[in-house]
Amino acid sequence: MGSAFSALFGRGSTVAEGSSESLHVLPFHSSERWQLHFNEVKETSKLVVIDFTASWCGPCRFIAPVFNEMAKKFSNAEFVKIDVDELPDVAKDFKVEAMPTFVLCKKGKEVDRVVGARKDELQNKIQKHYQ
Repeated sequence: MGSAFSALFGRGSTVAEGSSESLHVLPFHSSERWQLHFNEVKETSKLVVIDFTASWCGPCRFIAPVFNEMAKKFSNAEFVKIDVDELPDVAKDFKVEAMPTFVLCKKGKEVDRVVGARKDELQNKIQKHYQ
C-alpha cells in the first residue's frame, strides 16, 4: 500500500492505492511533514492547491484524475493531497467540513476554496490565482 511506503520514507512519488495519482501531486501522510513543507512553501509566492480527500469519498475518486491533470497543466503551482482521515488535525486547521474540499493558498494564506467535485470552478479559480 502506498501510504505504508510513504510513512516509512516520507512524502514523495508514491501512488495511492486505487488512484491515478501522478508524480505532480504530493501526498502527505504526516502532520509534521506537512507543517514543515507548508512553512517552506509559504515563504514563496507559489500557488498551493490542497485537495482534502477521503478514501471512502465517491466524488473525491471521481475528481482525482482531473486534479492530477490540472497539476500537470499548472506546473508552477504546487498540488497537494491530504486524506482527512489520516490527518484530521490539518483538515481541522483549514476548517474542512466536506469532501472534496480544495483550498488555494499563497504565502501561507487562503486565497480561495472550492467545496465539492466542481471541475470547472476549480480550474477557473486556479487560473485566477496562478502566477
